Amino acid sequence: MLAARIAAALACLLAAGALLAGCGGGEGSTESTPGSGGVAKSRPAPPKADFPSVSGRSLEQVLEAADGPSELVIDPLATVFYTGENRYPFGVSVRDAGQVTDAEVAIYLAKVPATESVGEALEQPAIGPFPARIESLAAEPAYRAPVPAEGPDVASVVYSTEIDFPAGGQWQIAALVKNGERIEGRLLSPVVVGEFEAVPRVGEKAPKIHTPTAEDVGNDLSKITTRVPPDTQNKVDYADALGKEPIVLLFATPKFCQSRVCGPVVDVTEQAKHEYGDEAAFIHMEIYNDNDPAKGVRSQVRAFSLPSEPWLFTIDRNGVVRDAIEGAFGIELLDKAIENAIR
Repeated sequence: MLAARIAAALACLLAAGALLAGCGGGEGSTESTPGSGGVAKSRPAPPKADFPSVSGRSLEQVLEAADGPSELVIDPLATVFYTGENRYPFGVSVRDAGQVTDAEVAIYLAKVPATESVGEALEQPAIGPFPARIESLAAEPAYRAPVPAEGPDVASVVYSTEIDFPAGGQWQIAALVKNGERIEGRLLSPVVVGEFEAVPRVGEKAPKIHTPTAEDVGNDLSKITTRVPPDTQNKVDYADALGKEPIVLLFATPKFCQSRVCGPVVDVTEQAKHEYGDEAAFIHMEIYNDNDPAKGVRSQVRAFSLPSEPWLFTIDRNGVVRDAIEGAFGIELLDKAIENAIR
């Protein structure tokens, strides 16, 4: 039952992210249309003052005060949230035209009453704004797969913001987007805070699993990684390193990742592996048995109770989780997570 539930949740999230594609341009980014070779840049979050204050208004009133609806597609890239502060990553794109790499977006939310429908949340007091920064997903050229498994529409950035959920349960999410002098609104999918409590959290002991190494597969790396060429994050069995040295554990599948972010995060982690050398054990764990989605998720994914991918965990030498990142991330966030584990 658990395996089926994880597989179903994973499929759901991947389907939701399928529209994330690649394009871009504009202030704060280089050209990044598919095949251009351009690299979109990271950008800090815009000031809260650039977006409407909630001022005691409901979520519905916040959206009604906008200048109109946004035509952008905004795809959440995470499904696991807890009471308190959470990273909320998402992609922004134009339907059938590709990713937008330089939008200014802020997130708002409202609690869905326990006895009411999601629609009733629109009448609840809004919380926000939570402006989003833009994180580049680009690794240095030496560490980028020459032909991304996701194809030319691989994601080049991820948007993210920190949301403080005051309580568990269901929350309705909305976004306001700056479009020139206009502010445009869009209602997003609701999230459930506290739904996936079994995923290892910061401060908890990490589960013990075995991970396949190059030696285990006779150096046929296609059996343990779908990256082309194969990454080098497969030299150590996680079980041999747990509790003895810091670990950087990445769950991702470049070939089958519908959210268009698995290839970039494997590249970014490959770069970090070369930068940190022997300071930590770097392990890339694929998602599906025999790298075949039809055969279900691997036992290692089930052991970590993951309902989505990609996920990155940094674990200190005592076997304690120091960071857990769901969804896409760039080198800056990865560096911070690794430093938390090795210091």
